[in-house]
Amino acid sequence: MSDAKVVSVEIRDLTPDDFDDVLDLRWRSFGPLSPADQEAWRRVFAPVAVEGRYLGAFDGDRLMAAARLRPFTQWWHGRPQPMAGVAGVTVNPEDRGRGVAKRLMTAVLGRAAELGDAVSALYPATSPLYRAVGYEHAGAQNVVGIPAERLRTLRPGVPVELRRMGPDDAPELLRVIARVHARTRASGPITWDERTWRLLLAQANDFRYVADDGYAVYRWDGGDLEVDSVVAASEATSRALWSLIGSASSVAQTVFAAVAPDDPVLWSLEERTKETVRQTRWMLRVVDLPAAIERRGYPAQVRAEVLLEVEDAILPGNAGTWRLTVADGAGRVEAASGEGTRVGAGGLAALYAGVPTATLRLSGLLTGPDASDAALDTIFSARPYMLQYF
Repeated sequence: MSDAKVVSVEIRDLTPDDFDDVLDLRWRSFGPLSPADQEAWRRVFAPVAVEGRYLGAFDGDRLMAAARLRPFTQWWHGRPQPMAGVAGVTVNPEDRGRGVAKRLMTAVLGRAAELGDAVSALYPATSPLYRAVGYEHAGAQNVVGIPAERLRTLRPGVPVELRRMGPDDAPELLRVIARVHARTRASGPITWDERTWRLLLAQANDFRYVADDGYAVYRWDGGDLEVDSVVAASEATSRALWSLIGSASSVAQTVFAAVAPDDPVLWSLEERTKETVRQTRWMLRVVDLPAAIERRGYPAQVRAEVLLEVEDAILPGNAGTWRLTVADGAGRVEAASGEGTRVGAGGLAALYAGVPTATLRLSGLLTGPDASDAALDTIFSARPYMLQYF
């Protein structure tokens, strides 16, 4: 393998004709797929490629690297917005260390902007690459182990109607998710589009239940249970869903569940002492600053105006001095002048995600006057999380 930097790389859309090359690339990066998984991957690949959400880096006709943009909805302080979930970033072994991935990711961000996504997120295999193009750590998927017997006793005080879900329930499920995240003012969680939910709701090994204001997806994992997600907007529904899962306690000892850092189930347990939480970190990137600010939610009581000086070499449309105004739960930015709080693309992403200004200053991600720090902390206050890994 050569260590020389690549001088010329062509970035272009992948097409269904590139499937075999992408499959080979994935095999060299992640390991082999079974024939059944290959066929499932083909069904996913075709529509994503047709929609312009799969990019490849080429040396002539040879595929060197690939990345796809998954269409998600992400909530920030209870408000939804389209988000580009970057996944499947793969580089051939012989092309690694030659600058291919950074060029590809720069193109991915440009495509996200074209598709109308103001923010992007990913689960990094390595942080330096993504930090180099403006992503920064924002939150985590938190998986906690809970004794199944403790969940079994969380019965609701009033009857809650639960029913099983199938593919045709995808539209109703999306409405339930939107209601719950809006009501709980959630920050960070994502959901798939209806097409993907229909595929997920057809999975043979999953158990899926929905109520008027919540849902649960879980499965067996050996002798334990694995909870993909439980969300609820009322105590009764939360207890009904968790106790349903805990009803398997005669067989399952432990339930491993993806939960919010302040998930109500953790405060509902009768006994709670030591917990082991496995975190998988995810990173955020602001793609279109004005749109990202406008689409985000904010505490309704906050009224503030601050200046931000943003540096962004990858997406220069974000760069410059901006006046950020927040009032009545809404925010906007407009071009301005003067000395403000200074952030690069990574610092902006972390600030947007609610990382405290004190943390950002001590890590070098935020500089300049500190008079607006308290206001910024209040504006962007959040404890972001995701339930799903992608």
